[in-house]
Amino acid sequence: MKKRLTQQQEFEVMKLVLDKFLWLGTVVIAYGGWKLFNQLWGEAISWLLGGALLLIVFMVLIIREYEVIK
Repeated sequence: MKKRLTQQQEFEVMKLVLDKFLWLGTVVIAYGGWKLFNQLWGEAISWLLGGALLLIVFMVLIIREYEVIK
């Protein structure tokens, strides 16, 4: 039999998962910043845009999930 989580427990689990997604997007953007610092402009811009796109996609997914739960 599966154990049901309380609303507070669900929120805590969601915070842990969100933290990992935010770190992933931040690392991609930081790598783009490092490339920019090393004068690799074309590659850096693509990494920066990729990191921003990754964060936006996660934000949209989370907002959609939050609206369903609500």
